[in-house]
Amino acid sequence: MRRPLRKKPEIKADPKYDSTLVEKFINSLMWDGKKSTARQVIYDAFEIMEKEKKIKNPLELFEQALENLSPVMEVRSRRVGGANYQVPREVRPERRRTLAIRWLLLVARSAKGKPMARILADELIAASKKEGAAYKKKEDTHRMAESNKAFAHFAW
Repeated sequence: MRRPLRKKPEIKADPKYDSTLVEKFINSLMWDGKKSTARQVIYDAFEIMEKEKKIKNPLELFEQALENLSPVMEVRSRRVGGANYQVPREVRPERRRTLAIRWLLLVARSAKGKPMARILADELIAASKKEGAAYKKKEDTHRMAESNKAFAHFAW
C-alpha cells in the first residue's frame, strides 16, 4: 500500500509585491539561509528593470518570463527490455514553474562579470521576449520530446 502524500508547506507572499511566485523565486535563489540577501537581489533586479530599462510593471514582466520558460513536455528515461528510452511526458503545472525558476537561476549563476541583480534583470527581459539562454533550454527540452515521440507508447 502506498504511503499518504506529504502536505506541501504553504509559501507566504513576499512583503513588497504580495506575490507567492516572487517568494518562491527568492527561496530558490537563496543560498546558506541568506534570505534577506536573496530578497534584496530580486528587488534590485526589479528596480533595474523599472528605472534603467523603463519597464512599467516588473512583476508582470517577471510572471510573463516564467510563463514563457515553463516547459509543456519533457523526456524521462524508461528502461524497457534492457534498453533505455527517452519517453516524452507532459509536465505537471507545479514542476513547470520549478523548472522555469531552476533554468533561469542556472543561467544567471553561470554568467560572470556583472552583479546578480543586473544579470537577472537582463535574463528576465530576454525571457519575456522569448529570447535568452534559459528560453533556449526550454526549446531544447521541447525538441528532445518531439524527436522522441516515437517512444511515447512506453509512457507509464
